Amino acid sequence: MDAQLVAFTGVAAGMVAMPGADFAVVVRNALASRRAGVACAVGVAGGLVVHTALAVAGVAAVLAAVPTLFRALQVAGGGYLLYLGYRALRSAARPLRDFGANAGEGRGDGDGRGGGGHGEGDGGREERPAVGGSLRQGFLTNALNPKAPVTFLSVLPQFVPAGTSAMPRTLLLASVIVALALVWFPTVALLVDRLGHRLRRPRAVRAIEGGTGGALSVLGLVLLTEALLA
Repeated sequence: MDAQLVAFTGVAAGMVAMPGADFAVVVRNALASRRAGVACAVGVAGGLVVHTALAVAGVAAVLAAVPTLFRALQVAGGGYLLYLGYRALRSAARPLRDFGANAGEGRGDGDGRGGGGHGEGDGGREERPAVGGSLRQGFLTNALNPKAPVTFLSVLPQFVPAGTSAMPRTLLLASVIVALALVWFPTVALLVDRLGHRLRRPRAVRAIEGGTGGALSVLGLVLLTEALLA
């Protein structure tokens, strides 16, 4: 048994499952529909593909060595999280009766009809997002995280045994991270959808929208503050 690979899998599982912007955006999309949640989860995994590929290619080392590039990515990532947070908070501020009309009554058929969402609808009400939009949200939320490639750059080499070819081993470790994300985040989306009859009640939807909006806004402000004060 490859003890280092087992150890890395445990470390990577903890990194992937740690609550953060990815978790919040998947939960929010899963409240809209099963398909939206799973699409967002796949988008998050796609962002991890980008980060691990950058680490393997050594581009992450350039990002870590050039502060200007790192800060630019922080500003982009922070701005996008603030945008998502604003949308969630604006949704949470709607009258409670709008949640009942759009999100609180039933779970729909799970493919994007009925229930609450995040796009602009008629009369100022919200509609479910398109699957492509959810996929894009998940991808950008993860891909614009400036700390992820640097984290992978620092963690992956520690699990490459001495005397082993670095490239194949690093690719294997990167694949483990992506595989874990493809298990964890869709599972979160499906669990949220499974509990939808409770979580889609108007008061629950408002609370979750407000909570995820607040969390995304705080994370965005942290990134922007770090970039501006660096």
